[in-house]
Amino acid sequence: MTTIAETAARRRHAGRTHFSAKHREWIAGYLFVLPDALGLLVFLGVPMALSLVLSVYEVNGFGGYSFVGARNYLRMWNDPLFWKGAKVTALYAVMLVPMLYVCGLGLALLVQRTDRFNAVMRSMFFAPHMVSLVVVALVWQFMVVDKIGVISKLTAALGIGGFSFLGDPNFALITIVLVSVWFLMGFYMLIFLGGLQDIPRQYYEAAMIDGAGPIARFRFITLPLLKPTSFFVIMVSMVAAVAGAQAFDIIYVMTKGGPANATSVLIVYIYQQAFGFGAFGYAAAMASILVVALMIVTAVFFALTRGGRFHHEQ
Repeated sequence: MTTIAETAARRRHAGRTHFSAKHREWIAGYLFVLPDALGLLVFLGVPMALSLVLSVYEVNGFGGYSFVGARNYLRMWNDPLFWKGAKVTALYAVMLVPMLYVCGLGLALLVQRTDRFNAVMRSMFFAPHMVSLVVVALVWQFMVVDKIGVISKLTAALGIGGFSFLGDPNFALITIVLVSVWFLMGFYMLIFLGGLQDIPRQYYEAAMIDGAGPIARFRFITLPLLKPTSFFVIMVSMVAAVAGAQAFDIIYVMTKGGPANATSVLIVYIYQQAFGFGAFGYAAAMASILVVALMIVTAVFFALTRGGRFHHEQ
């Protein structure tokens, strides 16, 4: 006969909700993501929503708000400096993202072997990323300043001087891009190293047995299997180029958007309008448009590349 204890245990067991292993994995994953998601909501989502609301107001800087509707957006449409900033931002991103990809992957390929020398080289390449951006900008500004800078003197000694790295509109943005690449390439090197280490060595050994050379192995094994890593690198570097810390700190310290607005990316122009001229509503409108444009570009890139997934993945 079934005892009373066994009957009660069966009832308790029957009342429990049964989850499959897949559902339990989903729940565990969501619980792990929840703290970070809450942080993003509080520190990014809420400020973005408040910025969108602020964009339809005119703020006088003394706590006064007046509703102006779409006036800030109309002002932006007719502002030549806004379109100049958009052009500079696009040009900065077009130059920075491919250079970061090539330099990061190139450095990763150079130091992917695990030995003491490569460990030291990895640390050296990553070291600039641990220095404050303000310090990096000040040091490079001192090195490229006209006539007395180390690099300016070196180029003059080589007979290729006669121009200003930061004072010439034709060279200022290129100089900023090179400094940004020098600062960021160690970070992307580590990301590519993680991707390279995930590629099974058996693929390379089989290719070598079949007579494949280094270029063929790189083209048909390394690059295809680095697709998820490449997607991540391009996405992160694109966001960094448009709204990253280096896009503001390095430019603001070294040029403040000059000369002749040649390095005035949108994030710098937004800061100038908000804290230089007190046009917080107009700055919020530009920030909202910048975020929407970045989201659209990200969504299109995500759709075209299928999120960096392999062809056999659904």
